[in-house]
Amino acid sequence: MPNRINYDLEMMKILSDLEAAGEKPALLLHACCAPCSSATLERLASHFAVTILYYNPNIYPPAEYHRREQELERFVRDAGYAPEIAVVELPYDPREFYEAIRGLEEEPERGARCTVCYRLRLEAAARYAAAHHFGWFTTTLSISPVKDPVRLNTLGATLAAQYGLQYLPSEFRKRDGYKRSLALSQEYGLYRQDYCGCQFSKAERGV
Repeated sequence: MPNRINYDLEMMKILSDLEAAGEKPALLLHACCAPCSSATLERLASHFAVTILYYNPNIYPPAEYHRREQELERFVRDAGYAPEIAVVELPYDPREFYEAIRGLEEEPERGARCTVCYRLRLEAAARYAAAHHFGWFTTTLSISPVKDPVRLNTLGATLAAQYGLQYLPSEFRKRDGYKRSLALSQEYGLYRQDYCGCQFSKAERGV
């Protein structure tokens, strides 16, 4: 298997360059939940003027969607990021997810359905970032050990070029990022979900 891009090293170089230049550009951070946002924000908040975007029409059922959003708001407040870091929530319409993945319902987790779901959420973030004059965007999803950083970063770079943005490459789970998210979840008493979010992942996990 050929060597792949080290997204973590790419990100660290960008952060170092920004620090050396004394710059703190605006970044839109797509977030799936509070636990994944915790260690990600810890890494990014001193380098960017961050705004969090909560757009996750894949999450099922609605009660789960709202619980994750409320926990995200609570974490941002309790961890002292508010009001400098705001959480923007786009309308929740699960039909957007089901229409996007039509025909892929039988795909296994981590398969083609997940790729479509990544793109759906990342493209919404790119559109919002472009419309609201953010120079950069990225996602918390790469902190998860079950998400594919190659697909995420490839999609992010493609969408950045399409929308005239810069995508921050990342693999937030590296440098013990995932472990740090577990520690912060314990510290702040965060709700940690048992499945990725959609009804298919919920069924596969048997929860």
